[in-house]
Amino acid sequence: MTTHQDNIFPVFDSILQRKDKESLLRQKAVVIWLTGLSGSGKTTIAIGLEKALNSQGILTQVLDGDNIRAGINNNLGFSEDDRKENIRRIAEVSKLFLNCGVVTINCFVSPTNEIRQQAKEIIGAEDFLEVFINTPLEICEQRDVKGLYKKARAGEIKDFTGINAPFEAPTHPFLAIKTEGKTVEQSVKEILNKVLPLIKAN
Repeated sequence: MTTHQDNIFPVFDSILQRKDKESLLRQKAVVIWLTGLSGSGKTTIAIGLEKALNSQGILTQVLDGDNIRAGINNNLGFSEDDRKENIRRIAEVSKLFLNCGVVTINCFVSPTNEIRQQAKEIIGAEDFLEVFINTPLEICEQRDVKGLYKKARAGEIKDFTGINAPFEAPTHPFLAIKTEGKTVEQSVKEILNKVLPLIKAN
């Protein structure tokens, strides 16, 4: 008995390869994976980083949690299984951009080591740059830009990371950014200085 998988014939070997795209763009593609609590500054830093890289002639794409959930993942909720599927799809999309030679900047809470490891395995360890946006919970909660912490405290949101669901800080990130007492520009520069030598073609 055959399955639908038996009728799939990938053509990866016959299409242009990643190195061809990177040569055209004169850059090396990576996935910069920003993780941290809601309100930690991931998206703001990602936007600043994209502008900084663009000014250096680097082609980028930002993938943000809310944008992804409004589109490709609009059928997913926030259960443990749906969170895993959310990250799995994001990692697969990131890999497509990676294979196009594009530097991808991801902003996702991605709260557990397991879920980030899943993304790392899909994308490839050598191309996965985990950046921990380390902002204390009390600061994130003070900002509460979207009003989510207030709702979580009131019991209106269940399994909200940092309140009634855990956030596991990365144990060995590529880079950890302590944002307290820093401007967005300082945080962006810290990441830029570390990643630019890896992606800028000689």
